Amino acid sequence: MAHSEDVDHTAHGQSMGLLRVLGPAHVWALGVGIVLVGEYMGWNFAVGKGGAYAALIACWFAGILYSCVAMIDSEVTSTVAAAGGQYTQAKHIIGPLMAFNVGLYLVFAYTMLEAGNAITLGFLVDTVAGMTGHEGGLDQRPFIVLAIMFLAWLNYRGVLATLTFNLVITAFAFTAIIVIFLATSPLLGAGEMLHKDLMSGQASLPYGWLGILAAMHFGLWYYLGIEGTTQAAEEVRSPARSLPFGTLAGIMTLLIAATLTWYVCSGLLPWEYLGDGVNGAVAPLFSAAQISGSSALVWLLGIGTLFATLASANGCINDASRAWFSMGRDHYLPAWFGAVHPVYRTPYRAIIFLVPIALIFALGAPLDQVITFSILSGLLGYTFMPINMIMFRKKWPLDTIKRGYEHPLHPLPAISLILLCSVTYFAVFLGYGTQLIAMIGFYIVVSLWFHFWRYRFVKRADQFTMPWPRPRGY
Repeated sequence: MAHSEDVDHTAHGQSMGLLRVLGPAHVWALGVGIVLVGEYMGWNFAVGKGGAYAALIACWFAGILYSCVAMIDSEVTSTVAAAGGQYTQAKHIIGPLMAFNVGLYLVFAYTMLEAGNAITLGFLVDTVAGMTGHEGGLDQRPFIVLAIMFLAWLNYRGVLATLTFNLVITAFAFTAIIVIFLATSPLLGAGEMLHKDLMSGQASLPYGWLGILAAMHFGLWYYLGIEGTTQAAEEVRSPARSLPFGTLAGIMTLLIAATLTWYVCSGLLPWEYLGDGVNGAVAPLFSAAQISGSSALVWLLGIGTLFATLASANGCINDASRAWFSMGRDHYLPAWFGAVHPVYRTPYRAIIFLVPIALIFALGAPLDQVITFSILSGLLGYTFMPINMIMFRKKWPLDTIKRGYEHPLHPLPAISLILLCSVTYFAVFLGYGTQLIAMIGFYIVVSLWFHFWRYRFVKRADQFTMPWPRPRGY
């Protein structure tokens, strides 16, 4: 009995599947909704690492990295259309050990991002209270708890309502970025941009070329989470069409939003203040709106920051729970987590289980540490993607199975991705070497736990569920 679990699949809801109710707009809203908060907070730590120009260069190189991620994801997931995204890709292409690790990276990347969103929301509520005359500051913790609990409840009740909500508030937050750009840039005659004054001399690259490298660490925050579009693959009506469209439209949206955000913030805020995301610009677009002198922009960007944090946390709960649910369904974790709600058709136990983990980090960890935990978890996942892609094309060439999308210039995107990931590891090590080593140690320990204990519950013959020619080893 040591090699089996006493599990009743029907009792745990595993005989019931997730609902296919999402379209390409929902996929776009999921990917952009998770990421857009990176324009509203967090990316500006890159300015502190290397200056404003370094943050711009990091923005564009990180954009190349995530464009490779989006193209690879679009091809593989439009073919492997199941919940779990990169976890499911790794399970079918490589095997259980890699799949378990990738699944764990996904869960922690999204859960830590959710915690960072909640911290920012608490700060925003406190700041707005101060602006309206409340003295002494508010206790941010009740608002952090309330936000996470409300969004968990929304995810519990159904994916269509969850991502429709994301679609509306994400569109508003993106529109707010466009508005502040038009209102403050010389395009409409405002002429308030001060790039020449704020970025001249030592302020341009205060730490030289090493600062550009270091800025890559937080440059990822502009786009971290776009790969989350793949987590909803099992709930999309037409994965072959909707997933590539939503994902690639999402990365294009984010490239525009990231560049406009840098332009506005670096043109209105001193780089020292912009780069201090703890005592300076915690929410840089909101701070830029305050500097502009327009009360309308202040309220617009305040609401935009609120909506961006809610949309991101909402999408993170969706994606982290799908990865955790998928691992439970495949027995990588206790099968109890692989349950689907009999009425709402959501992975409700996975949603509930991850709530206290997000709360612990949101209430007890500094923002930069939480962001770094999320970035490193995501980065580890991206490191395995080139291997998955190369093996995918090798095992199933283009003429053997039908794909919803074929990314161009293979294997150049995979090679570019692994090189940019390597550079980013070094960038993280420059400022957060201890955390980098500790996190890798944590993942090694958990991987050993899976190999020596949990693996016995995995039925490898049941892992391959795609209607493709069966590869060797399955």
